[in-house]
Amino acid sequence: MDDTFLNNLPGPARAYLEGRRLDEVECIVADLAGIARGKAMPAAKFARQSHFFLPNSIFFQTITGDWADVATDGYTEPDMILKPDFSTASPAPWTADWTLQVIHDIEDQQGRPMPIAPRNVLKRVAGLFAERGWKPVVAPEMEFFLVARNLDPALPIEPPMGRTGRRAAARQAYSMSAVDEYGPVIDDIYDFAEAQGLEIDGITQEGGAGQIEINLRHGSPVKLADEIFFFKRLIREAALRHDCFATFMAKPIEGEPGSAMHVHHSVVDREGRNIFVAEDGSETPEFRWFISGLQRHLPSVIALLAPYVNSYRRYVPDFAAPINLEWGRDNRTTGIRVPVSDPSARRVENRLAGMDCNPYLGIAASLACGYLGLVEQIEPGPEFKGDAYAGDEAIPRNLGEALDLFEENPAMQDVLGPEFCRVYRAVKALEHKEFLQVISPWEREHLLLNV
Repeated sequence: MDDTFLNNLPGPARAYLEGRRLDEVECIVADLAGIARGKAMPAAKFARQSHFFLPNSIFFQTITGDWADVATDGYTEPDMILKPDFSTASPAPWTADWTLQVIHDIEDQQGRPMPIAPRNVLKRVAGLFAERGWKPVVAPEMEFFLVARNLDPALPIEPPMGRTGRRAAARQAYSMSAVDEYGPVIDDIYDFAEAQGLEIDGITQEGGAGQIEINLRHGSPVKLADEIFFFKRLIREAALRHDCFATFMAKPIEGEPGSAMHVHHSVVDREGRNIFVAEDGSETPEFRWFISGLQRHLPSVIALLAPYVNSYRRYVPDFAAPINLEWGRDNRTTGIRVPVSDPSARRVENRLAGMDCNPYLGIAASLACGYLGLVEQIEPGPEFKGDAYAGDEAIPRNLGEALDLFEENPAMQDVLGPEFCRVYRAVKALEHKEFLQVISPWEREHLLLNV
């Protein structure tokens, strides 16, 4: 393998290959759903080429594999140009041979960033912050379920079998014994993450049966979205090694809490100072404006934060998911939370995003709301104190309603990009239409003979 190629790799990738021969490289990008798509090729071939091609239709696919009709000049399926971002090169330690995965930048044939690529959408939003001398900082939290293998979609999801021979129990939040029940899976997650150079800030048992939360260290939005993209792959692979599935569905098990991707935000200036903090440690107008942007614009991006029909099953009162746009200090019943922190670490937590969202698009949407708040400079509503579940719902209750709100916010379309918004809405509308053709067991049970 060429030394120049190896020298371009990050430290963890070089360490993984030390004394070994690289066999294969997976050239990957995230589609609208966050699924890894691309090509695998022999390492020697990858080292000899600067780019490769994929058709733009990968961004027109629904989660079921259908294609939305979004072409504006006839369906010709032109190629996009994919160029490796070597800073993302990461081992795939679950494979049988020595494999690296590399996230690629995507351009059109004129060398312009493809506006519908989710990673480019996030870069666009981060660029708008940069134009004003700001740098957003995010810290995501990942919730997911380990579940028993489910080979028949008609059957309900069950918790996994633990080392005691009993299925994982619900309502055991923060229990170390519950985490130990599936310790071998956790061990592989740690090992895979270490091999990939991914830093875990902490792992806890959440409230659902077999539900786990992984916290990531704060950092730049694109880097953290890349890490979540990688984490979803490695967690699934770790689970499969131990005869169970990992799922990032927003609500996989009836009667259990859903899985969120809470995102903590702060913004620093060119000197690295948190703009939410005044010199005396007090809260700045920018802090309030950012909250206001979330309150005003989150309804129009729920379609990105909750991208599937199942996503809306998570928004249930008293199931650890918000149903409102209130903000409060250290209040987990509000949609927007200000965590306890020192002034220098002051941040705002968006609790509305589901773990089923594409991490690039979920973070981009959340930051876009805060950006518009900083630009509009409107004061937020009053701080909410008490149980916000007792208040009125303030978010869309289904995907169709969310898509309508998404289309009706021109300011948000300008921030995320009109072409991306057009394609995203078309793909999600087709998914919604496909879902409406499915007759559920509930309908057969209660309507077949009673209406």
